[in-house]
Amino acid sequence: MKKPPPPVAIVARERAAFVPAIDLWLDPPRARDWGFVSHAHADHFARHRRLLCSRPTRTLIEARYAPKRTEFVALDFGEPLDIGGHRLRLYPAGHIAGSAQLHVESLATGASLLYTGDFKARPGHAAEAPEWPRADTLVMETTFGHPRYRLPAAEEVVAGMGQFVRETWNAGAVPVLLCYSLGKAQETILALERSLPGPLKWRVHPAIEEMNRAVAGLGFPLPVCETFDPKTGDPLAAAGPDEIVMMPPMARRFSAGPSGDRPLRVAMITGWGIDPSARYRFGVDAVFPLSDHADYDDLHRCVERVAPRRVYTVHGYTKEFAADLRRNGWDAWSLEGGDQIELDLFADGEPPGSKGRSSMESAQ
Repeated sequence: MKKPPPPVAIVARERAAFVPAIDLWLDPPRARDWGFVSHAHADHFARHRRLLCSRPTRTLIEARYAPKRTEFVALDFGEPLDIGGHRLRLYPAGHIAGSAQLHVESLATGASLLYTGDFKARPGHAAEAPEWPRADTLVMETTFGHPRYRLPAAEEVVAGMGQFVRETWNAGAVPVLLCYSLGKAQETILALERSLPGPLKWRVHPAIEEMNRAVAGLGFPLPVCETFDPKTGDPLAAAGPDEIVMMPPMARRFSAGPSGDRPLRVAMITGWGIDPSARYRFGVDAVFPLSDHADYDDLHRCVERVAPRRVYTVHGYTKEFAADLRRNGWDAWSLEGGDQIELDLFADGEPPGSKGRSSMESAQ
């Protein structure tokens, strides 16, 4: 039996993943000489000297952060970049517009690594459909890596949002949707545009309209939205009887109290809405668990599609999900370390590995 080539090495360093062979940091939280940014959310962006990303992500970064001294290396999806004896390609991650997975292949050995960044496996309206290249090593985010995070079908969630909007209008109230300005806002707008009879009338926070324009420029058919000035008076006072108001959660301080003579009904849109206490924790009238992350079952499907020899988990329920994978025969570990080895896995005297190669060294 032919021995497999040594894997493309990846390590956890200073709260980030790092590929030593090409000196590349993956979504590091602070600026580096050479960093990959999987998508344009603030918790994944830093002002690296050289920044690898997809072309759509570059557009969004420039619109959102206006970096001055950054040298971009922006690739089309599937476009190869050879560096340090390795071939790099980006594949859609489905998280938000432009979000990318990074595939690294050794030109000498053929060993490969796939880093997912944040990803969503379900099809959406405001992101490119995800693709799943084969890789020997999979480094995957596990935000929802616990069995309680099994999300309902997106169609069911969107239908509930539509019902909330209609009932709010019928009650003479203003429907206010709280969601993040990049990604979730565009997904919600496009989903409701397809679900409710239109054309719909939107009144949105300026931060959302700025991202709408940028995402629309990438080819996503977002409607024109009216904006409000959150600095002057009640931003909802001008909302018409058949409008939908949308703002980021952090801007909610401007929406306290009634809008003119009409009450507000407020809904939060987040995958964390699957928690039973979410409505009370967020202090809203309704919560809709529409997520731009893969849920627990989709995380497992991702592993099956990539079929790696080894899995490393990052972000969220890293140790818990890695342990679940090991119970299913995968060689899986939290990249940050600290995994608890399940004694029952070794009860027969052999390490697990029916799907991946397992070794005690992996846990170090």
